[in-house]
Amino acid sequence: MKKLAGILALIGALHGCASVPMGEPALDSEMKRFGTVPDMSRIYIYRNENMGAAIKMTVMVDGRVIGATAANTYLVAEVPAGSHTIGSDAENLTMLRINAQPGKNLYVWQEVKMGFGYARSQLHLVNDSEGRERSEEHTSELQSQ
Repeated sequence: MKKLAGILALIGALHGCASVPMGEPALDSEMKRFGTVPDMSRIYIYRNENMGAAIKMTVMVDGRVIGATAANTYLVAEVPAGSHTIGSDAENLTMLRINAQPGKNLYVWQEVKMGFGYARSQLHLVNDSEGRERSEEHTSELQSQ
């Protein structure tokens, strides 16, 4: 009985809601137009799953923390053209190397999986249409730094 209670408590904690600072609605609307920036690239990092919702996951670009995601949120980073590393810190630290091109947007899905007592993440570069759809329809608000 104690084991069952412990498992139910863990499941409840993983389905709770983490709170992260949200961006202004006007900025959220602007980012969801998916405009481009000359000589720069925008990277949208989105988390569209409810698994591990109680867990905030730190996101880094080139070793610099840009914010934390919670369930159904996204971050946007503007970077110069060239090679960059996106990192996600949860139960594990996962890294994704990307090649940014000027005037182009890139989309990274922060997939959340069950770990050993804590949520794990995996980063995936996705195509433009999937990234736009997920960033626009399956996320709630913008976090941007």
